[in-house]
Amino acid sequence: MRILLIEDSDALRKSLTVGLHKLGYAIDSAATGTEGLNMALMGEYDILILDLMLPLLDGMEILKVIRKQNSEMRVLILSAKSEPEDKVSGILAGADDYLAKPFSFDELTVRLINLMRRGKLLYRNDEIVVNDFSLDLNSKVMRYKGMELELTPNEFKIIECIFINKARVITPERLSESIAGNYDSISKNAIEVHLSCVRRKVRELGGELPVKNKRGFGYIVTEDS
Repeated sequence: MRILLIEDSDALRKSLTVGLHKLGYAIDSAATGTEGLNMALMGEYDILILDLMLPLLDGMEILKVIRKQNSEMRVLILSAKSEPEDKVSGILAGADDYLAKPFSFDELTVRLINLMRRGKLLYRNDEIVVNDFSLDLNSKVMRYKGMELELTPNEFKIIECIFINKARVITPERLSESIAGNYDSISKNAIEVHLSCVRRKVRELGGELPVKNKRGFGYIVTEDS
């Protein structure tokens, strides 16, 4: 998946670029509105993370141009403007989501995962490989050594969230948001039950799920060196 970040804060732009790159995303960035708009129009990006208060060209103007040129790109507004009317204006102008500053990196990545699930993307790494496992993000299929595992939707969402963020510890709260969304929740015990079911299905095929529970923190992928 390719992401374009338009953000004038050097510190925030650099930290987000490093963080998202570590999660396996292909990311380009721009510091001004004019540079960002040119990149958005000339490149093929799946998701645009867009600040509103930008030098040279306002973020809302960028959004209007993009929506006229490319209706498929997902746009996540990232702005210090946090009033309800600001969020309404952004969504009505064509944004797919709106995240007010300050925000947590975990919340941002959950929002990106949700945007990834909305239909077909222009470009994306549609397969995640961990050891002998592969996760097809398009067909929602998990395989071990080529053998398909029959997972429930919630089981797949849990593995998807952990595998996509395989370099980081994923908290139960983060998994809950990934499965149930921002307005509902799923208990830690329920997550454990789902993971136990996936582990059992993997063992039936002669393997071991490469997911470790770091007690008190969450879950992380254990990749072969």
